[in-house]
Amino acid sequence: MASLSGGIAKAVTIRDVAAAADVSIGTASKALNGRGRMRAETRDRVLAAAERLGFRPNPLAQGLLAGRTYTVGLVTGDSFGRFSIPVMLGAEDALGAGQISVFMCDTRDDPIRERHYVERLLARRVEGIIVTGRRTEPRPGIGRDLPVPVVYAMTQSTDESDVSIIPDDEGGGALAARHLLATGRTRIGHVTGPQRFQAARRRAHGLTTELAAAGLEPAGEVLFGQWSEEWGRQGADVLLHTAPDVDAVFCGSDQIARGVAETLRERGRRVPEDVALVGFDNWEPMALGCRPPLTTVDMNLGEIGRLAATHLLDMIAGTAGSRPPAAGSPDGGSSGGVTIVPAGLVLRESTRRAAPQS
Repeated sequence: MASLSGGIAKAVTIRDVAAAADVSIGTASKALNGRGRMRAETRDRVLAAAERLGFRPNPLAQGLLAGRTYTVGLVTGDSFGRFSIPVMLGAEDALGAGQISVFMCDTRDDPIRERHYVERLLARRVEGIIVTGRRTEPRPGIGRDLPVPVVYAMTQSTDESDVSIIPDDEGGGALAARHLLATGRTRIGHVTGPQRFQAARRRAHGLTTELAAAGLEPAGEVLFGQWSEEWGRQGADVLLHTAPDVDAVFCGSDQIARGVAETLRERGRRVPEDVALVGFDNWEPMALGCRPPLTTVDMNLGEIGRLAATHLLDMIAGTAGSRPPAAGSPDGGSSGGVTIVPAGLVLRESTRRAAPQS
């Protein structure tokens, strides 16, 4: 390789290869990419010159010649990034193996802004689009008959022909119930988010179904409210009033759980000795900042992103099979092309096993 005056090696270009092989740049490009017709002697001369000079082709330039840009778009309505960033990181893990870059666009839940970004991404010739957000509620698709494949992650399209990948909210609620039962708790309350949210309804359904299988009911009523610490504090007060013998609380989010923990502490209830506590989301700033650190359900957002990207790559390559297997919904109706990713449980100090009764 030639050197600059400072001793820094200069990258060999296709122009250098063409000059060394005594051919045009176009001929050198065709020889290096195996395209076009030419004499075997010419092709061999170009390849020999490239090897002698240490030429390394630019993958992006090669892709452009083949009609590829090695880019995908990620369209999100999650302005805070609480859900979309873990999904994007999981997607990048899968896309990185194929050296594909991600353009992230924040729509701020504005349909007009979303349409603008989709048009911009298509103008940039992205090879596919991942749509994500902070709610699993079915939403209108970003468009039919688009020139690129689209996958929905942490949200789902109302179009049954679309591919959607979402967390297992119901399974997460059941997982929390099984864990609390295994620690010896039998009076389990539930403080969660707004009832209009599909995630809140499904998490509550998973809990109550698992308790019913054990011959139990929730302690007090299922308390629907807001996704906030303040509601957690208020909900805990209501629960302690209506079910003073409660020995565990499953919360619909880590924020709610942190508020519940504060009220329990103020009312002289020890966590986990008197009341065990489980959250949902595994949002580490909340879960680790809770006193004591919070056992919580993890939605596996990174895996959701990885699966979305993997499926998108298959669609781009034309190797995707049939739609992902459908999964049932406690809300009824067809779930079409929805794949549900199992949740996991992250154990921390808030759910140590209850002491045996004397």
